[in-house]
Amino acid sequence: MGKLLRQRAEELKLYARHLAWLHATPKPPEGSKRAAVKAKPISRLDRYRADKIEPPMPPCTLPSLIERWIEVGMIQGGGMAPTALLWSEIAGFQTATGLPLSTWEARTIHAMSVAYVGEGRRAEDEACPPPWNPGVTQRERDTEEQRLRALLG
Repeated sequence: MGKLLRQRAEELKLYARHLAWLHATPKPPEGSKRAAVKAKPISRLDRYRADKIEPPMPPCTLPSLIERWIEVGMIQGGGMAPTALLWSEIAGFQTATGLPLSTWEARTIHAMSVAYVGEGRRAEDEACPPPWNPGVTQRERDTEEQRLRALLG
């Protein structure tokens, strides 16, 4: 695999990891006061939406492969937790849709699924930093300041 394809694959895996981080619902540490409060859990993506902030995403030069990954299904339901796509699912997608994927595309879609599942588990920790951070926008800063003012009175 050439250097350019490796770079693109890493870019796509970062995108998948960041998406998993956004989809995760952070949990407070067990035994903490926040854990004792029975608040409705909310994903990071839903928090962004509630604050009317467009969630930042890493740059991606191959959005068509992200679309294919979403079409294939991103992940599979496991017995106890989500699992990465099986190769048979990727092959079945190609057969059912008639859309052939190159070897690199199929391997990258599988790697994106593995990255998504791994990051999704890691991102359940509320202190988990995002895999990609573009910096804080003014809108995010204003929203956090409003929350703090509401909390402190």
